[in-house]
Amino acid sequence: MNNNITIQDKTFSLSISHDQIAGRIQALGAQITQDYAEKRPVFIGVLNGAFIFLADLVRAVDLDCEVDFLQISSYGDETQSSGKITILKDISRDITDRDIIIVEDIIDTGLSMQFLLDHLKALQPRSIRIATFLHKNIAERPFDLDYVAFEIDPEFVIGYGLDYAQLARNLKNVYKLS
Repeated sequence: MNNNITIQDKTFSLSISHDQIAGRIQALGAQITQDYAEKRPVFIGVLNGAFIFLADLVRAVDLDCEVDFLQISSYGDETQSSGKITILKDISRDITDRDIIIVEDIIDTGLSMQFLLDHLKALQPRSIRIATFLHKNIAERPFDLDYVAFEIDPEFVIGYGLDYAQLARNLKNVYKLS
């Protein structure tokens, strides 16, 4: 396994291996299965970054569930959030009185997640929980994270759905900017 890769003008080093990822997702899937026994949650994946995590997570869950997607933008092609959030694609199903699990690739400042929570709460779901692949824990936030695969340092990462200028999403490991 190569521990260093170069994407365009940036070099990245291995941070989280695919084996670590797979084990953690199985554990999260078991917890969600227990928490949602006798329910049929709607997993709402945040595109583009969360699609791989979402796919693996729903396969690790042993219950009936539905999947929908929405897409927001706050990064563009940069390595830091612009702070301006816009909806590029909204969900397509009615979530009124439904149990929702928002599936995100990474939460850093929490601004995007707060935006999503406000948006989805207005649609009157029964409950909303949050599953995130990575959490940087760099800011106070007024919401709880229910399912966190990994806590990481405040660094720029790619792979397993996360990109740099739309590249490297397909990498099975997570790499950090060197």
